[in-house]
Amino acid sequence: MNIVFGLVIFCCAFAAMGAQRPNVLFIAADDLRNDLGCYGNTLVKAPNFDRLAKRGVVFNRAYCQQALCNPSRASLLTGLRPDTLRIWDLPTHFRSAVPEVVTLPQYFKQHGYFTQNIGKIFHNWIHEIQGDPASWSVPAVMHFANHGADKPVVDGAPPPNLAKDLKCEQCDVPDEAYFDGRVAKLAVEALRELKSKSQPFFLAVGFWKPHSPFNAPKRYWDLYRREDIPMPNPADWPQDAPRVAWHNSREILTEKGRELTPDAVREIRHGYLANISYLDAQLGKVIDELDRLQLAQNTIIVFWSDHGFHLGEHTLWAKTSNFELDARVPMFIAAPKIKAARTDALAELLDLYPTLVELCGLPMPKGLDGVSLVPVLKNPRRSIKPAALTQHPRPAYYKGAPETMGYSLRAQNFRYIEWRDWKTGAVVARELYDHKTDGSETRNVAADPSRAADVRNVAKLLEQFRPIVRPGWKPAL
Repeated sequence: MNIVFGLVIFCCAFAAMGAQRPNVLFIAADDLRNDLGCYGNTLVKAPNFDRLAKRGVVFNRAYCQQALCNPSRASLLTGLRPDTLRIWDLPTHFRSAVPEVVTLPQYFKQHGYFTQNIGKIFHNWIHEIQGDPASWSVPAVMHFANHGADKPVVDGAPPPNLAKDLKCEQCDVPDEAYFDGRVAKLAVEALRELKSKSQPFFLAVGFWKPHSPFNAPKRYWDLYRREDIPMPNPADWPQDAPRVAWHNSREILTEKGRELTPDAVREIRHGYLANISYLDAQLGKVIDELDRLQLAQNTIIVFWSDHGFHLGEHTLWAKTSNFELDARVPMFIAAPKIKAARTDALAELLDLYPTLVELCGLPMPKGLDGVSLVPVLKNPRRSIKPAALTQHPRPAYYKGAPETMGYSLRAQNFRYIEWRDWKTGAVVARELYDHKTDGSETRNVAADPSRAADVRNVAKLLEQFRPIVRPGWKPAL
C-alpha cells in the first residue's frame, strides 16, 4: 500500500511539474520568403505578422538548410543537417534514412507534452509514411496532400476564376474554401480543447501558403493594385555566376519551360502577395484565439517558413537555389519573460530544436547539429555562430544521385558557395557575393584577384563549419 501511495504522489508531482512548463504553438508556412512588412517590405499587407513580430524576437537573418520542402523540414524537425540525414530530395522519408531518430515533437511527447499536428508540418505527399505518426499524441489532420489538390470547396458550383495564368486562381469564396482557412479553423478548435488538458501542449499548425498555386480568395487579391506591383529586381542572372547555380524553375515554368509575358509576371507576383495576406489572416485567427483563451502568457509561439522563394529575380522562379532569396527565411520566437526585439544574429532553422528544448526546461538531447538560440533571445545583440549553411544539389530534382552539390555559407558580410563534384568531392565552381556592397547578389567576385583573401577565409570557415559529406558516408546516427 505504501509503494502504491508513493507512486501516486510521484505521478501527481510529475504532472504538476509538467503543467508548469510552457506550451508551444509551433506555426509553419510554406515557401514564404523573408519579405514581410516587419522585414521592410512596405508593399505586402500582413498586419498579423507585424503584431506577432512586436511580441517576440524577430530573427533578421535566419536561414534554411536546403531550399526544398522535404529536406528542409526533415532537418528542422530532427535537428540534423541534410548531410547528416543524407536527405536532399523530395521522395526520401527521414524514417527510411534514420529510423530511430527522435523528432522535435516526439521528444516533447516523450517528456509529458500532448503533441498535435494540424496542417503541413512534415513533407506532405509521395511517402508511404504519411507525415510522422510517432511524433503525435493524436493522428495528424490536413497534413498529407498535394498542393494542386487545394481546390475551392463551396456549396454548389464554384464562382468563376478571374485569373489568367495557369498558376493563378482568383475566386470570390470564403477563407475556408481552401486548405489554410480550414487549418486555422481546426487550430482554433484544438486550442479550446487543449486549454482543458492538465498537461502542457505542443501544437503544430502548418499552413500551406504562400506555396503555389496562387489561389487566395478574391478579397486578398483586392488588397493590391496590379499597377503597384514591381517587376523582378534584380531580373538578370548574376554577373560571372556559374551556370551550375541555375535551375529551370519548373514549378512555375513547367517541365517543358514557358515564356512569361510581363502581364503574367505581374499576375504571379500579385498572386504571391495575395497568398501571403490570406495566410496572414489565418495566422491572426489562431493568435486571437490563443489570447482570448488567456494561454499566451504561458505559451511559446514560434513561426518559421521552410525556405524562401524567387519571383523572377535572377531569372529564377520558386526555390532550389542557394541564393539569399531562397536561403533566408522569416523566423519569430515569442516566449514568456523574453522581451520583444530584433536581432541580426545569424541563425538556422535546425537551431529551433535545441532552442525549444532549453526554453521548456527539458534535458538537452545529444547529437543535434543545431545550437540553442536562448542566449540571443535574452540578449539580441549577442551572436553565437559565425555562419549559416544552406546547400542544394544539381540537378535540383535529381534521380539516383546528384552530379554536384552546392554548399552555401552565409557569413557576416559574405555569401560563399562551393560547387563540388559528387563523385570526387572536387570543387568545380565558386561564388562569392559581398553583402556589404551587393546585398542583392548581382555579381560573383570569387574570381577577382583582389578578393583572394576573402575566398580563402570563407572557404576555411566552410570546412570548419561543416565537413563536406562524401557519397559513401552513412547517417551520423
